[in-house]
Amino acid sequence: MTKPLVVLNIVGLTYDMLGERTPHLQRLAEEGFARPMGTVLPAVTCSAQSTLLTGLLPREHGIVGNGWYFRDTAEIRFWLQSNHLVEGERVYQTAKQRDPNYTTAKMFWWYNMYAPVDFSVTPRPSYPADGRKVFDSYSQPVELKDQLQEKLGVFPLFKFWGPTANIESSRWIADASIQVMREHNPSLTLVYLPHLDYNLQRLGVSNKEIDQDIRDIDTEAGRLIEAAKARGADVIVVSEYAITDVCQPVHINRVLREAGYLHCRKEILGWETLDAGASRAFAVADHQLAHVYVPRSEELSVVKKLLEQTDGIERVLDRAEQAEFGIDHPRTGDLVAIAGAGAWFTYYFWLDDALAPDYARTVDIHRKPGYDPVELFVDPEIKLPMLKVARRLARKKLGFRYYMDMIGLDAKLVKGSHGRLPTPGREEAEGPVFISSSRKIERDDVPMTAVKEMMLQLQFD
Repeated sequence: MTKPLVVLNIVGLTYDMLGERTPHLQRLAEEGFARPMGTVLPAVTCSAQSTLLTGLLPREHGIVGNGWYFRDTAEIRFWLQSNHLVEGERVYQTAKQRDPNYTTAKMFWWYNMYAPVDFSVTPRPSYPADGRKVFDSYSQPVELKDQLQEKLGVFPLFKFWGPTANIESSRWIADASIQVMREHNPSLTLVYLPHLDYNLQRLGVSNKEIDQDIRDIDTEAGRLIEAAKARGADVIVVSEYAITDVCQPVHINRVLREAGYLHCRKEILGWETLDAGASRAFAVADHQLAHVYVPRSEELSVVKKLLEQTDGIERVLDRAEQAEFGIDHPRTGDLVAIAGAGAWFTYYFWLDDALAPDYARTVDIHRKPGYDPVELFVDPEIKLPMLKVARRLARKKLGFRYYMDMIGLDAKLVKGSHGRLPTPGREEAEGPVFISSSRKIERDDVPMTAVKEMMLQLQFD
């Protein structure tokens, strides 16, 4: 008989955080075991989750970051949600072959839409033709989201990402996951808890205020662990990466633009946009890693040298060097830039803030051609920001278009980032963690590629 398993993905959790601040997680580790977990390059959400569920490296599952350049359409696209993008067999597919009655609940893990699972919920706002954004979710079966939102309220999207992101989103996910476990008793329940991601990026790891965030997420994990044990399930806790302190934003696209490689288009409304298809080189910035696309092979060595000489860039990988890290996939940039310790990449391509596109000052994860952690902050130059928000929300409630321009352009606000591999010898603080309620699968080293097989072993052996 297949033993039920609950997997909690606590973003940003490290082995070093276990202890007094995490009584529930510490107790789980003492019942079973805990180890620092090996990671993959890039150490970012979509790549790490895909490796956890497939046991494969990015070269094999194809998820080379949270976004990349689609060469066929000349578009940079981030945070796509279709599970069809992931190559390789996922753990729940393998399990289904062993047990035809096996069921899976996938709660807010990425690439949730159209995943071959039985129950799933993920954020999916609606966008009416008048330009508004209406909070909503996607679920399978379709009625699941309505059943959950009837009991728990609409998923708090503003608490999931942006300046107001806090514990409320992780608490809603925990509540919804407990509800699904109780009502449907899935064989595998995958739960994503993002809370630590927020202040670790806003404040940095060294800030003592982080202690409360660690305690808060431990409380939510504790409720899930209790619910899992009540139904006789084993529990695994993983994280995707560790966040480290940073103080140096690297404007890689500005470097390429000033060297004459990156091309921008001047829009009729007065701002600039990145024209990737017309550029000789541009970067898709993703935390501490950037995919650099260079269409002309004869220019690769020159661009590589330019970036290697840029302050804040530790290494630039060509195709041969990418193979060493398992990231050599057709979606990968022709070059991959890795930030140095304490540095991270912005997506900024404009040279004058007056020409920044309108989306730069908003929370807009799909329109921006790169990841933007500055979205976690209200622009400190705005006087009476809450009054401005209230005015914008009033327009929204009245059904009018509104422009939530609350985000600044000062990348130095960001104090924490991730994406590069841990410093050798610092894996307990700079790498993800693996915790199991059972010692059945205990081992000294836990590479991220081994987690899929360890999950199956716990349920079937």
